[in-house]
Amino acid sequence: VTLQKVAAARPDALLLSVGQARRLQAMRLDQKPSLVLRCDLTNVYRLPRPDHAFCRGIEEPVQQALRLDAVAVLYNLFFVPDDSSVYQQCLENICRAKSQCERYGMPLVVEPLILDLDEASGAYQISGDLERCKALARQTVELGADVIKADPTDSVEEYAAVVEVAGGIPLLPRGGDKVSEKEILFRTSALMASGASGVVYGRNVFQHKNTAGIIRALNAIVHENASAEDALRIIRGSSAMS
Repeated sequence: VTLQKVAAARPDALLLSVGQARRLQAMRLDQKPSLVLRCDLTNVYRLPRPDHAFCRGIEEPVQQALRLDAVAVLYNLFFVPDDSSVYQQCLENICRAKSQCERYGMPLVVEPLILDLDEASGAYQISGDLERCKALARQTVELGADVIKADPTDSVEEYAAVVEVAGGIPLLPRGGDKVSEKEILFRTSALMASGASGVVYGRNVFQHKNTAGIIRALNAIVHENASAEDALRIIRGSSAMS
């Protein structure tokens, strides 16, 4: 039901695993979002923190993506200070996929994320430290990413520095934890002003009470240079009509 609702609201694309991708491509919609296929599996977000974290790539990723009519494939690049094995697995996944992507003309999206251990919760938390974000984004460029899906920096105003490091590779900030619609819209506006090429949001879209409204509002900011205030009015107007 959630996938149907989001797809019907016409975002540019959906990032899905193999299982959910099949559901999307089986839908009958007048205008279906493009598919970006997530090609790795990880347990780093599990609570409590796993004793042995992993990030494992799926078999024949590009072939599966082609069969599913995907427009790109996506891989994580986790940097975990206390566990280099996860980082090494990510590098192997990306390097293995890159040659296949080049062979078949499939764009490669890489998601560089810095994980720090939160002592209070015992879980890994995403870090938005500027210097480390810049360093990992630069490595993502060197690995041959065609698009980068990266976490916003702690200070959104500093995101332009990460865009500069990306050197012309499209940079798409991720949404992270659920926040209010006002916060996500004002953040999106600031990120676009900093040079981001778009956004990739999860729970801030599919957990919103007005899925179609929030997608229309975000599209207006990304594609029409609408202000955050205008985007808020779009949501409120959409709610009034529903």
